Amino acid sequence: MTQNPHDLARRLADRAEPVCRHYLSSGRREGGYWLVGDVRNTPGRSMYVRLKDTPKGPAGKWTDAATGEHGDLLDVIRESCGLIDFKDVTDEARTFLSMPPPEPKFRQQSRQSPAPHGSPEAALRLVRMSQPIYGTLVQAYLRERGITDLRGAGSLHFHPHCYYRPDEHSPTETWPAMIAAVADLDGKITGAHRTWLDPRRRDKAPIDTPRRAMGDLLGNAVRFGIGGEVMAAGEGIETVLSLRQVLPDMPMLAALSAAHLAAILFPDTLRRLYIVRDNDPAGDGARDSLIERANATGIEAIVISPELGDFNEDLRTLGLDALRMEARLQIAPQDVARFMALAA
Repeated sequence: MTQNPHDLARRLADRAEPVCRHYLSSGRREGGYWLVGDVRNTPGRSMYVRLKDTPKGPAGKWTDAATGEHGDLLDVIRESCGLIDFKDVTDEARTFLSMPPPEPKFRQQSRQSPAPHGSPEAALRLVRMSQPIYGTLVQAYLRERGITDLRGAGSLHFHPHCYYRPDEHSPTETWPAMIAAVADLDGKITGAHRTWLDPRRRDKAPIDTPRRAMGDLLGNAVRFGIGGEVMAAGEGIETVLSLRQVLPDMPMLAALSAAHLAAILFPDTLRRLYIVRDNDPAGDGARDSLIERANATGIEAIVISPELGDFNEDLRTLGLDALRMEARLQIAPQDVARFMALAA
């Protein structure tokens, strides 16, 4: 199987509209074009993607009239998913196209040695074996929790038969799972988080530990959007995604636990950090540690607190409008205008 990026781009162009519906879900089709705000899937109309070959140009090519940027659908995948390494871009493209992994250059290397259990290598392989979440049980599970806006959620994947073993003395089971890629500040995948799901109830699977992480987690996180001067950080994936329902363009991360939240690494560009607190003693401890670390490096730290146990509980119990008002009252006015204008 060829690894030629031009071949991948052509294959994506042959499916230009499905690619746009998946990676540029904030846009819409008009005539022979897909219109969206920009290549990072911002709502709007300034960027247009050609859906069919025409005398004006081939399918899959896009131009942003506001910035002059242009490119192909591999660029769309890179920017909308927040990917850094080109190999990750081509892997994502192959997953979307349901293509098998490329064959190794040398036959004697064709059999991959097992990665150490729980290692970053094993986590990376699990992520690459998974598929996009759209139209899967993961999307249904998140919808059940009130989470419907999934822009910038390229770090989430679906595995239909993910291994689960309660302990070393028990037989291995398989359950569908939400797979979340854990990445460092450069976007390199260092770990994975698994949430096993029950397909009948669209809820977590009825097992002892339906959530487990693997790989190198300390300082790293599940990332939604590309970090800049402003960022929000919380513990759980569903908690962070709940806040993104009313602040969809604010970069956020889920550290997966209170201890790991306290230890997240700060990008050099960060100037203001919103700490998405859970209402429990562990959340209080993570909040205090993170405020101290942020202030020591000149970063403004602002705590956002839920009314109930966490923001997903607020979203499900109090509703979207109440959650929007909570966020509006707790974030800086300039960030209300910047990140909440389209959701108000």
